[in-house]
Amino acid sequence: MNNLSYLLFFFLALISEIIGTIGGFGSSVFFVPMAEWFFDFKTVLCITGLMHVFSNSSKLILFRRHIEWKLFLKIGLPSIVLVIIGAWLSQYIQIEHADLYLGIFLIVLSVVLLILPKIKIAPTLINSITGGSIAGFTAGLMGTGGAIRGIVLSAFKLEKNVFIATSAAIDMGVDISRTIIYLWIYYLNFKLIWIIPVLLIISFIGSWIGKLILHHIPQKIFQLIVLILILIIGIASLLRHYIDL
Repeated sequence: MNNLSYLLFFFLALISEIIGTIGGFGSSVFFVPMAEWFFDFKTVLCITGLMHVFSNSSKLILFRRHIEWKLFLKIGLPSIVLVIIGAWLSQYIQIEHADLYLGIFLIVLSVVLLILPKIKIAPTLINSITGGSIAGFTAGLMGTGGAIRGIVLSAFKLEKNVFIATSAAIDMGVDISRTIIYLWIYYLNFKLIWIIPVLLIISFIGSWIGKLILHHIPQKIFQLIVLILILIIGIASLLRHYIDL
């Protein structure tokens, strides 16, 4: 890539981080499809994991007092176990149509919840473990599972700061686990190591800007934004699938 391409990549990474902070489920849902325009999929998986570790570090610093630890155990532990499995399997499984299926699932679910807001996913232990497991596995295999985790967390009607802090705590465990696997199986070209400190800076700046914006968003509007962003992610996944075809 030339210098202009790298500048565009870093700018889009910053936008992804800001939106991911506002939505509460991380930047990967936007960052992964965007980064694939610049790098191969295995490289994208690794730099996404690294960026999320930086990003979640900044969110935990900014929102650390609001973590709901019981939800972390219910959703986070199964996510961490399954992300390791998904990350390891990513070197063997060819996911030609995964973005299509994920896109359809997110569109249908978000539209239903937007049209019929009284329909909610029950905040049960079974749903927490199942949702956390699915989110973790897709994060390891495809690089993104935050939208699924966002849907599960939304069932608990958390205050926006609690939502973001708890999601970041879960995501930190997930991303450290999968990044170790990606590095272990040599997904990162060491010629690209220089972009890591840049992504570190972008993660902190994006999280900080997102927190400033979030401060001015009412709780009811925040819940609506989460569902709309999930719908947009689903549409983007479909577009990505058909553009790739």
